[in-house]
Amino acid sequence: MEQVITMERAEDFLRYLQSEERSGSTLAKYTRELRAFTAWLDGGPVTREAVIAWKEKLLEEGRTPATVNSMLSSVNGLLKFLGRGDCCVRYFHIQRRTFRESSRELTREEYLRLLAAAEARSRRLGLIMETICATGIRVSELHYITVEAARAGRADIRLKGKIRTILLPAKLCRKLLKYAGNKKTASGEVFLTRSGKPLTRRQIWAEMKALCGAAGVEPSKVFPHNLRHLFAVAFYRACRDIVRLSDVLGHSSIEVTRIYLMTSGEEHRRTMEGLGLVS
Repeated sequence: MEQVITMERAEDFLRYLQSEERSGSTLAKYTRELRAFTAWLDGGPVTREAVIAWKEKLLEEGRTPATVNSMLSSVNGLLKFLGRGDCCVRYFHIQRRTFRESSRELTREEYLRLLAAAEARSRRLGLIMETICATGIRVSELHYITVEAARAGRADIRLKGKIRTILLPAKLCRKLLKYAGNKKTASGEVFLTRSGKPLTRRQIWAEMKALCGAAGVEPSKVFPHNLRHLFAVAFYRACRDIVRLSDVLGHSSIEVTRIYLMTSGEEHRRTMEGLGLVS
């Protein structure tokens, strides 16, 4: 059975995901990837062979197997939703790495340099970075950082039908309340644009990237989610409790948390060299 899949048909799937309370970033990802897939089909029928060909094309374009798997997840989800599970294709099997690429590992020293550069450019950006790094929240969860939360010293974060409570360090609360007071924000979200709208992930990402030159940090290491990784490593080193860390990060699986705790390639190399197994 052949069937044409257009972006119009994909919209039904996206509306379904929205009804399932998927996050805005997840919906944006699915929209972007399904648009690329339907554009590639260009009105042609969808078959398993066609999906395999698209999978191979993504690899030929230089995409990593992990990226291809992520894009296939969107397409396979759409196909199952439309009753075309027969066209779903297998993901690439990727052996779990035991270390992170050094080119993406943000150190505490680099974070502090970025923070200093942010403070010189934008008090708001510096405080956003401190908030993410000191609490481990996702950048998409920043809107839960309110004046009320800063006063209470805790924020209740709702995501995918789950609620978790994040404790805010006292020093961070004082900074947040001082910043809100200077901005004459008596209640509600602390971080807003000049027009009073919430900041987008893209805005924060772009502002952080602009710090690279002044901070002397490689752009590949500078993105909001890496602050969450740095928090995870620091938290685990302090308490050595991966279950507790998983709860704080809001992960549904400890396997996901393990990814955050991978050491850098250089640290892994030093461990291997220290074994003394080469004469």
